[in-house]
Amino acid sequence: MRKPAGGVRLSFIRPMEPELVEQPPKGDGWSHEVKFDGYRTQLIRDADGIRLYTKTGIDWTAKYRPLAAEASAIEAESFIIENETVVTNEAGLSDFHALRSAITRRPQDLYLVAFDLLHLSGHDLRDMPLKDRREILQALIPGGGHIQFSESLPGTGDAVYHLACEAGLEGIVSKRLDSVYRSGATMNWRKIKCFVEKEMDIIGVKRETGKPAMVLMADNGRYMGGAFVTFKADKRRQLWERAQDKAGAPPPAGLAKEKAEWLKPGLVGVVKFLRGEDKLRHATLKNFWET
Repeated sequence: MRKPAGGVRLSFIRPMEPELVEQPPKGDGWSHEVKFDGYRTQLIRDADGIRLYTKTGIDWTAKYRPLAAEASAIEAESFIIENETVVTNEAGLSDFHALRSAITRRPQDLYLVAFDLLHLSGHDLRDMPLKDRREILQALIPGGGHIQFSESLPGTGDAVYHLACEAGLEGIVSKRLDSVYRSGATMNWRKIKCFVEKEMDIIGVKRETGKPAMVLMADNGRYMGGAFVTFKADKRRQLWERAQDKAGAPPPAGLAKEKAEWLKPGLVGVVKFLRGEDKLRHATLKNFWET
């Protein structure tokens, strides 16, 4: 392991990022954690003090002052810890949509969920297996505060994923226990998101050259956003024919600037989308029919 000279200022390390996959990995060589819906954050302590950085390396220490103050209680000369900054809702689940306002208005409500340790007291730990890095990290994090350790969830990937989705979580992150830390995307870490399906009204279509086709959806009159159309040619043609029959509606209130063809009522679809979101995210149209 590499050892920097004493008193050096530690540099931000570009994050290692999980690849998005449809199914959790099989086998027992994996660690499974909750996928928290927040901002990736790197916590650094060195001779110059404590700093917190965004995923792209922007210094947000001033925005995270309560977390920076609490981090001073971690008993180590220097460290680089990987975290997710979150705020929770009344159900205790991370709430991405409330996060930005919490950062500006109530930073004392923020939590830092620590999940990896890259450097400790002069030692670069990135060549150590994940399992060993996390054991050291868990011993470092004091209990009961706003900086918490991201516990591994017991069970197989399939079982953990099912329970996470049933509990209303965003998903899980599965990581190889023997994986070393390398910046950038990797299949040694995988994120698996929870999705739900719901029936909604198709109120518009967007077909622009060079862009994926989309339908625009509303739920009980409330605009929800767009869903990608991934049907094969025959079904896609049927959808466009139905949409053309209903074309000509005025834009819904507040959506006049949206570049779309708006539809009269009567076309309904089932949409698969990311759970727990105020608007559609990562959404696809699964089926449609006329009412």
